[in-house]
Amino acid sequence: MADASPDALSTGAPPGRPGIAQPLLAGFVAALIGFAGTFALVLAGLRAVGASESQASSGLMVLTVSMGLLSIALSLHHRMPITSAWSTPGAALLIAGGAVSGGYPAAIGAFLLAGVLIVIAGLWGPLERLIESIPAPIASAMLAGVLLPVCLTPVHALVGHPWLAGPPILVWALLTRFARRWAAPGALLATAIAIVIDDAPTIGSSALPHLAFTAPAFDVGTLVGLGLPLFIVTMASQNITGMSVLATFGYRPRLGPLLVSTGATSIVGAPFGGHAVNLAAISAALTAGPDADPDPSRRWIAAVGWGLTCLVQGLGAGLATALVATAPPVVIESVAGLALLASLAAATRTALADETWREPAMITFVVSASAVTIWGIGAPFWGLLAGLGFGALHHRRRAPVELGDR
Repeated sequence: MADASPDALSTGAPPGRPGIAQPLLAGFVAALIGFAGTFALVLAGLRAVGASESQASSGLMVLTVSMGLLSIALSLHHRMPITSAWSTPGAALLIAGGAVSGGYPAAIGAFLLAGVLIVIAGLWGPLERLIESIPAPIASAMLAGVLLPVCLTPVHALVGHPWLAGPPILVWALLTRFARRWAAPGALLATAIAIVIDDAPTIGSSALPHLAFTAPAFDVGTLVGLGLPLFIVTMASQNITGMSVLATFGYRPRLGPLLVSTGATSIVGAPFGGHAVNLAAISAALTAGPDADPDPSRRWIAAVGWGLTCLVQGLGAGLATALVATAPPVVIESVAGLALLASLAAATRTALADETWREPAMITFVVSASAVTIWGIGAPFWGLLAGLGFGALHHRRRAPVELGDR
């Protein structure tokens, strides 16, 4: 009798049949990296718009569990490696915008609006095409303007809290040279160790998983200034890019039903603090690529592994929140800033690549990064309008959207 493969032995699969260890492990690693690299950004974003520690923990939990359940459901249904994630650019938008008119309940109303618009985009083709028609340099410049203040936080943290911020920055720099995939998680681990050494956090009942419901409020300025930009960056930077990543590896599910699924999930999670659930973008390559499994027809198992890992991570949201709550916010935001430097570089490169759109893109970038608020509406919205208006004035040609990042 022929020897069984190691995978078959490790998973109990019959001899000659491939096991599921490799794709499940790929999904586990992808989810671990995705969570560790950016959960501090989510917490910082929710706290920036007025969430308490309990409300921020609830938001992190509902986002993680929601994207786990949705990834499992979509992958099983389509038999494709379709993973969902929280909107990383959206969380950066929350930090950049800061406190909003109407407080945290008004931010919840903006989260609901973004979810509703994503559902509408999935049901109504013209709106989807309208978002897709935003020139790539303009959309990328808006994203870069949102990311810039976040990416500046490591500098501020190093000056204000050198003993807390210095070790994570050093670890991040070394890992980008020798193990880039683990640079952001390594920086987060170094931050956690520094926090424990400096002032060990008290872990009590707040570390237990729980949901905190917040009734939404609807402030016009916050809806337009936060809800609309959140919808745009989530669509352009996550959903459209996520579909492009899947297509790169030969998977072409219909976008409309996926938008309805992610938008509806966002609506359900919004009152509990979930700002947006969407298709994973760059992280999707870890489950859809050949490293997940040589056989493309089996890579959906990796997406299921991603989802299962997310469910477990969601139970630890309270513990993660309790850990970061003891540190100065700028230190936690600095970890997110390090993790987003590559995204800032990619967005800036796309914004400046087309010479015919360079000036409108720079106008979009400058206004979006300015942190101005006019009539209660935040800078990213005005940056988008300014860039599009200047481009139209000079009869610039349109470019396809090629955005991207989680």
